[in-house]
Amino acid sequence: MTDPARQELVKALPYARRFARALVGDQKTGDQLVAIALKELVESSRRSDLSARQALYGLLVSAFMERHGADAKVGMPLRQRALLLLTSLEEQSLSSSAHALGLTDEQAAAELNKAREGLQEIAQTSVLIIEDEPIIAMDIQDLVERCGHKIAGVAHTEADAVALAAKTKPGLILADINLGGGGDGMQAVGRILRTHDAPVIFVTAYPERLLTGETQEPSFVITKPFEPMTLAVATYQAVTGGVTPV
Repeated sequence: MTDPARQELVKALPYARRFARALVGDQKTGDQLVAIALKELVESSRRSDLSARQALYGLLVSAFMERHGADAKVGMPLRQRALLLLTSLEEQSLSSSAHALGLTDEQAAAELNKAREGLQEIAQTSVLIIEDEPIIAMDIQDLVERCGHKIAGVAHTEADAVALAAKTKPGLILADINLGGGGDGMQAVGRILRTHDAPVIFVTAYPERLLTGETQEPSFVITKPFEPMTLAVATYQAVTGGVTPV
């Protein structure tokens, strides 16, 4: 592998980890899939018309299907979930996403439309928002409500978040990483999860810092600022638990 190709692959890895973790709803399983896909990509010659990032996306979906496809708890079909994640969380165009998954643009568009319809069927849950900026918190609250969920509460500091979680027992936590002078979003979530189990979506302007694969890291990470569809898709994956092996 040439140096430019190796550098391209290294740059693609954080995004592959984010996609895989969100797809399966778990850091450990997602990172294992990335290791499998990376090994396959390095040992075989990828199609010249695919970037390293596209190739990894396609190999991750294939790796999951090969190992867990027959036994997976899916709900929404795997390909549809993958297209939702690629076009929202990963900010890939429809054409690029179709290319990565070996689909025509027409096939991908049809599957994506079905997937977006499926988002409406998600079970309603209560969401705790942890965000130190009041205006941003209001925007997030509006988006969450438009996704069909209830607001358990809005916390602007670490202490408030822990207290609100203990009081409301939210079904989902949506947390900013940096709470300014109000503490740390990850520490707040860590304290909450000691006594209350709930899926967590972290929001950050620097997602690469949470996608190293070197330590315990979040399963769901979205980039600030984000589009409404990105939040809708991440929420769907978090609440439904992703595509998990039985």
